[in-house]
Amino acid sequence: PLDNKEETAAAKCTQTCLRELLSISDLECSLCIRMFFEPVTTPCGHTFCKECLERCLDHRPNCPLCKQSLREYLKAGNYSPTVLLHDIMLATFPAQLAERRELHRTEMEELSNLTKNIPIFVCTMSFPGIACPLHVFEPRYRLMIRRCQETGTRRFGMCIYENGKSFADYGCMLEIRQIELLADGRSLVDTIGRQRFRVLRRGHRDGYHTADIEYLEDKKVAGEELQELQCLHESTYRLAQRFCEHGDLASRHILMQHGPLPEKEEDIQASADGPTWCWWLISILPLDPSYQLNLFSTTSLRARLTQLQRILAALLQQPP
Repeated sequence: PLDNKEETAAAKCTQTCLRELLSISDLECSLCIRMFFEPVTTPCGHTFCKECLERCLDHRPNCPLCKQSLREYLKAGNYSPTVLLHDIMLATFPAQLAERRELHRTEMEELSNLTKNIPIFVCTMSFPGIACPLHVFEPRYRLMIRRCQETGTRRFGMCIYENGKSFADYGCMLEIRQIELLADGRSLVDTIGRQRFRVLRRGHRDGYHTADIEYLEDKKVAGEELQELQCLHESTYRLAQRFCEHGDLASRHILMQHGPLPEKEEDIQASADGPTWCWWLISILPLDPSYQLNLFSTTSLRARLTQLQRILAALLQQPP
């Protein structure tokens, strides 16, 4: 067996031979024209960066080079790294590989920011504390969801479309709880609403919308004002209970889908977005999205409860 000195010498010799045989361009991905990062090899024998291949498969389930079908490969969803190629790069061009890694880390860091350039899914109204199931099939959103997973934030913004703008001025951060990948690359994404935000600036990244945002927070009240707010909260909650028990058939059908009215919270000002049951109610009531958005953007719990009280009273007065 070789001793340590001989092993080191053999490794150096291999390294020198490889350096003479290879140039940086031999280790470039044909899709991004950069040094391979996390190289993966397809069943048809072509190698790409894992991220580059995934982005191509978002659009078409074929090899980007030879066009052979990769449906089965996509279905398995297991892109194993090409270890030998990674080892060769490490042995021949360690400095360039470190540089490539650093570039990827910077890109991920940029994507992890939760107030600057946050990804925006333009689709439906979503609310704090309320589940929002999504069916993701568009290539741009497949990329967006994957990035939210890779960065570890598991969060993105949800806004509705608004006439004259690419999307509304207010939205809700969603957190990914679970993803079910389908064989053709589509996915069922289970998310839940987190904080509300206001859009400060709109942008784009790789086909999807982005925004710089600031989070909304309900104004806190104290003393007499808080006592009044507590009373308003109690009476509105009682109306909500009555509506859930005595509402029309359509309302009862909604309740079967959305589950029961959430419990009251001990401290009505504990959350920046106020009690969850209000959002649950706003999400199930037959309201126009522009009206929902109006309720959503107010930072006064009192104003929100007053509006809800009016709506519930009107709905409860309607003949069944």
